[in-house]
This record gives sequence, structure tokens and C-alpha cells, in this order.
Amino acid sequence: MGQGILYIISDILSLLTISTCIYCKVPQIQSVRTLRSAEGLSVTGLLMETCSYTVSMLYNFVNRYAILNYLEYPILLLQEYVLVYYVLLYKGLLEGRNAKILIGLYWIIFVLFVINLLPGWILVLLLPFTTPVSATSKVLQLIEILRTKESETVSLMTWFISAFSNATRIYTVMLDSGDVMLLTNFFVSTALSSMVLIAAWYYKKPKKE
Repeated sequence: MGQGILYIISDILSLLTISTCIYCKVPQIQSVRTLRSAEGLSVTGLLMETCSYTVSMLYNFVNRYAILNYLEYPILLLQEYVLVYYVLLYKGLLEGRNAKILIGLYWIIFVLFVINLLPGWILVLLLPFTTPVSATSKVLQLIEILRTKESETVSLMTWFISAFSNATRIYTVMLDSGDVMLLTNFFVSTALSSMVLIAAWYYKKPKKE
């Protein structure tokens, strides 16, 4: 009975996490489009975050983990693609030859993993790097805010959802698989997302005369 309640709570948290992630990047995308500016956003951080999401999603997919435990990744990735597009567009980096080559390579590798033409053990090797990569992407965003003292284009809702969803995943992963690498990633991501949220909130406050 007790175990059953724990799993019910886990499923509820998973559904709540997935539901919030549907909206996670939307405020950030709207902000960039409305202002027609990507000031205060780190391109390197966004690209690193995209890679981290991709590896995490493919790792869960290849290992056939419960879909509710990682459904937010494909949802977040779709939004991340749109956000990266607009950030690159407004920073004038979209039309470069290098950008097109990297985008092409990304999709080739992605598809090869999905159809099992690339071995899953590569993802096992890559997954431990998602924690420092994800952490670095958030640190870069934090540094960008602190450096520019500007967070007008940074969405508080996006970072709140990021911190919340990572925190709930600590519980669901502990109950489902106990995967240490995933847990470490979620612990670090929760802490850093919270720090970015606080910094963005601080610099959105009206400046005193």
C-alpha cells in the first residue's frame, strides 16, 4: 500500500513536470521575439543546454526507461530549437556556413542514435558529461546576466519551471531507476537554475534613483 502511494505521487509529479515543461521556454521565446533582441542570453550556454537535453533524452530512450520519466526532454528540445533559432537570428549568426554544417551534423547523429545505427554505449559515455555541460550552460547564463546587469529578455517563468521540474525529477528517478548519473545531473541543475532565477529576478527589479 505504502509503495503504491509512492508510485502514484511519482506519476503525479511526472505529469506535473511534463505539463509545466510544455510552457517552459515559451515565455523566453516570446520575450526574444517581442524585443527582437537576444541581449543577455548566452549562445554558447543555449547550445550546450541543447546538447545536454539531446544526450539525456537519447540515453533514456535507448535504455527503454519509463516514458513518463523523460517525456519532458523531447518537449523541451522542440522549444529549445525555436529559441536557438531566434537567438542566432537576432545575434546575426544564423546565415553562416558553420552554423549550417553544425545543424546538419547534429541531425545526422541524432537520427543514427534513434534508429540504433550508433551503439548505445556511446551515450553511456556521454551522459556523465551532461552534468558539467548543463551546469556550464547555466553558469554561462548566470555570468551573462551578472556581466551585463541585464535580464530584460530573460524569462523568470522559464527558469522557475526549470528549477521546479529538475527538483521533481530527483524524486521520480530515485523511485524508478535510482540512476546515479541522472540524479547528480538533476541535483546540480536544480541548484543552478535557482541561482539564475534569483539573478534574473534581481536585475528585473526597478532601479532606485
